Amino acid sequence: MPAPYDIPASLMHRPFARREAAAVGMPLKVLRGKRFRRLFPRVWVHVDHVMTDLDWIVAASLAMPDRAQLSHLTRIQALGLDFGDTKPLHFTVTGDLHLDLDDIFLHRTEVLAPLDDVGVTPAAAFIQFCADARMIDAIKIGDWLLRHRHMTVLEVAELARRDHWRPGASQVRRVLPHLDAGARSLKESESRAVLVFSGLPRPEVNKDVRNAQGELLGCGDLVYLLWKLLVEYEGRQHLTNLGQWNSYRGLRDEEWRYVQVTNEKLETPKKFVAEVYRQLVRGGYDGPAPTFGQRWSSLFDTISARPRLRAVS
Repeated sequence: MPAPYDIPASLMHRPFARREAAAVGMPLKVLRGKRFRRLFPRVWVHVDHVMTDLDWIVAASLAMPDRAQLSHLTRIQALGLDFGDTKPLHFTVTGDLHLDLDDIFLHRTEVLAPLDDVGVTPAAAFIQFCADARMIDAIKIGDWLLRHRHMTVLEVAELARRDHWRPGASQVRRVLPHLDAGARSLKESESRAVLVFSGLPRPEVNKDVRNAQGELLGCGDLVYLLWKLLVEYEGRQHLTNLGQWNSYRGLRDEEWRYVQVTNEKLETPKKFVAEVYRQLVRGGYDGPAPTFGQRWSSLFDTISARPRLRAVS
């Protein structure tokens, strides 16, 4: 009885195309055996390998023809973004391509968006995403892309202006004023968005906080300097790392207030906004109270391609 085929280490821990197996001399009958499973036509993986989201993106890319470009949310996830469902995996192609694969959504266009060596550019993918996205999700992802320098506001604005006919071009122009490259997490972006869309003042993002003598106390997630209020998302280490904060006492001595944001609070955003408003008032804020009308609702709806009409009094 012949000895089992010795599988090359390079094919043990990732998806691979049939042509890669052929290049190292692996017989087709080995792929059809119990040690491998087929992910897509001509794409395989060892049965012991646990697939990650990025692995699925790689596998789908191997299954698609070269002219099909990674696009939409999938292109952004390929950068390392942990957001949303991986499937379906999105690709864009010009012309006709009769290909129907499970878990792959193929978009068709007459003119491809700008490309890089992976697929459409991140700026183009963000525009594509905004075509069907909720405003709050577009803000979170846009902040992330800016923070990691995968795109710039000017790049997106110019592309949306040039290719104004593309799905998402009108919507992305409504998102851009709400983005902030200083945001360090998706939850931080979400917290800022619900505060702003309720009508409360826009907080400064990752702002240094100092005492009356100019000594650095730390860097807050969301900071209302005028009213001495910090809004911090749990999981960040600002208030637990004594290397970043001098002490709780220093904050109290300077009469700073503090609101902690949790996942549970963001599930009931109106209550979270109300808590921040109460603390702002205690700090001397005398501006408008939060409102939860049309502008608030638009944060949780898909982005309209048309600007909101103002009521005529």
